[in-house]
Amino acid sequence: MSVADRIRAILDAEAAAIQSISVDDGFERALELMRGCTGKIITVGMGKAGFVARRFAATLASTATPAVYIHPSEAAHGDLGLIAEGDCLIAFSTSGKTREVLECVDMAAHINRTGSVIAITSHPDSELRTRANVVLDMGVIAEPCPLGLTPSASIAAMSAIADALTLTLMEQKGVTREQYGMRHHGGYLGRKARLDNV
Repeated sequence: MSVADRIRAILDAEAAAIQSISVDDGFERALELMRGCTGKIITVGMGKAGFVARRFAATLASTATPAVYIHPSEAAHGDLGLIAEGDCLIAFSTSGKTREVLECVDMAAHINRTGSVIAITSHPDSELRTRANVVLDMGVIAEPCPLGLTPSASIAAMSAIADALTLTLMEQKGVTREQYGMRHHGGYLGRKARLDNV
């Protein structure tokens, strides 16, 4: 297989993983929980999923929904204190079996008894499913890695779900260009969002 063919195969595998996501009523319920959250959005994830969770929190915050990422390992050493009553916790884990993520969700429940948990996961036997109010199922994904191990297609699907939630929530909340600009006072996006540039 040529380099070009291999690159195309990987891109196609990632696109297929996104296209195969079943958009069911779980997405609507997740958005209802996020929109009705009386606290802030907390995102958690380990490894590559953690990078998606961190970006998700940053994008939510920049689009007028207060959010913060907590590293599950750091949560065990005091960062759990960022969680408060009424927060909505969104956990990312393809396998749904990552010990640090499961422990973080369990411990957060002792502090945040009225908050909700949304799981973004793939494996049918994901333990994370049993801890969530809503599960957003990524589906079973075949990684294009030659070893079948490196998370790539799964991360593409996970990231796409996060983006879909962010942009839909932003639209539902009626976030204006002015509100967006208030959170981006610097850089290209800040200049583009200012009302005097309309």
